[in-house]
Amino acid sequence: MTISGMTGFARVEGAAGAWTWAVEARSVNGRGLEVRFRGPPGFDGLERGAREAAQARFQRGQVGVSIQARRGETGGQSRVNLAVLEGYLALGESLVAAGRAAPPSMDGLLALRGVIETGDEDDAPEARAAIEAAMAASIVQALEGLKTARLAEGAALAGLMAGFLDRIEAATGAAEGEAEGQPALIRDRFERRLAELAGEAASAERIVQEAAAMALKADVREELDRLKSHVAAARALLADEGASGRRLDFLTQEFMREANTLCAKSASVALTAHGLELKAVIDQFREQAQNVE
Repeated sequence: MTISGMTGFARVEGAAGAWTWAVEARSVNGRGLEVRFRGPPGFDGLERGAREAAQARFQRGQVGVSIQARRGETGGQSRVNLAVLEGYLALGESLVAAGRAAPPSMDGLLALRGVIETGDEDDAPEARAAIEAAMAASIVQALEGLKTARLAEGAALAGLMAGFLDRIEAATGAAEGEAEGQPALIRDRFERRLAELAGEAASAERIVQEAAAMALKADVREELDRLKSHVAAARALLADEGASGRRLDFLTQEFMREANTLCAKSASVALTAHGLELKAVIDQFREQAQNVE
């Protein structure tokens, strides 16, 4: 079985330079593929790569990728930005000369924003690019983990759905056996109806119409044959590679159509019971098919 589900979760942690991060990838059911991304400021190039990586691996589902990143304390050397310091001094010089402010202290000046700068190798363009590439690799790893989780769900779904197909096949066989007595039941009903029509002095055309309608209800072989072929098609889809969820969903509609027609044509309580059983199992199969990619 190679089908894939649409729900799963994966988490990957990484580190480079002063940065540490955690990537989480998760997905839930969706009619098409929708990718949502949330990343740290300053690493805008990650979103495009995340979307492309998700599109290369999935065809359906709402896929979310998020990165929580933190920059730790650095050991770079500190320096005084003289240009910023002189700017602050120039702004305060007139206030000090007018006696409206006290002369600034050294610790006060050094505490002003931008006066002290910390050199960090991670701020270099090459280092920044390497960190972003490491984050991108973690995203790919997380999406691979998500794919593995979705395949595991698919394996569980395949076993469950195969069991439903076995039940549909068994109910179809039971209905086929019961349908063998359908023509005799219809014939008896027609004979009674014919007696009623004779008493009403019905025309020959009316009798022929009644006979044709009852004969049509007597034949359910076409519905049973289609149910069998649908079971074979569903099993092939469960073993097929690639996304088969949409085709399975369509096939369940065809299953239900045949089961409804079978119930409508039924001339016995027993055959109707088999038809209702088919509808119940088909509905269970449909619920699981909606989880398949």
